[in-house]
Amino acid sequence: MVGDKQKTFIQKHGYLVVPDLLSSQLVEECEMEIDRLHDLAVEFKSKNDPRAEKFQHEPFAEVERVNGRPVLRKIEPVEEFSQVFDDLAIHQPLVDLIRRLLGPDLLLFRSTLMLKPAFHGSIHTLHQDVSYWPVKSSELITVSIALTDSTPDNGCFKVIPGSHHWPSRKWGEIIRRQDEGLTDLDNIDTTAQIDVPLKAGSALLFDSALVHGSGPNCSPNPRHTALFAYFTPGGTYHPHKDATQYQTFRVICGLEGHPSVTLHAETPNH
Repeated sequence: MVGDKQKTFIQKHGYLVVPDLLSSQLVEECEMEIDRLHDLAVEFKSKNDPRAEKFQHEPFAEVERVNGRPVLRKIEPVEEFSQVFDDLAIHQPLVDLIRRLLGPDLLLFRSTLMLKPAFHGSIHTLHQDVSYWPVKSSELITVSIALTDSTPDNGCFKVIPGSHHWPSRKWGEIIRRQDEGLTDLDNIDTTAQIDVPLKAGSALLFDSALVHGSGPNCSPNPRHTALFAYFTPGGTYHPHKDATQYQTFRVICGLEGHPSVTLHAETPNH
């Protein structure tokens, strides 16, 4: 699935499209689970359960619910609420793919469902993940798996190839209203920006330093994405203000079978 040609491509351009990573059956199972998670969000809110905070609503949607279900933007960390997506993070074809790119020892940094809902999906402005995330690593790759067809109409990913070689910078707020632009920065060359449409079951892999974003979803079709970020144990932890001085990460494979690794502030793990 990933050979030397694909490795060279992602090293040069900062991203890689992998078609048909998931079977249609697994995609259908994930979509059924997303329905259940929307119902769970309603249950948590009705009971004033603090876990409801992990189910983020679209901030600019003019309605709170559609057909009785909440208009959700994302669920994070999704593995806390779903065995289906917990299992997907260690789906063998996915893990094998990342191992070919990063090596045998892998940690899970992030597990998220991005739910750009029909008609209400907000803009995700151009940014680099490395500018926001507390883990710094030259070997940190995000896998964005399309669970529905992802098109320019429903807000597919946009990337600037090669921009992972740019220095990290401040980008400002990421979430914007549908009628706003992808960036206010006037010193960013967006002429090379491209859309990355995906068929359901296919995936976009990208470097944590790649400049990317997504447009609004004004269409009648939701854009559902399972997003996992993996990194190697050489990463360092740089906590945000008032955060703990350490964080524990799940081991996906390797590391002599240890279940987790704890990184301390600005200290490489060896």
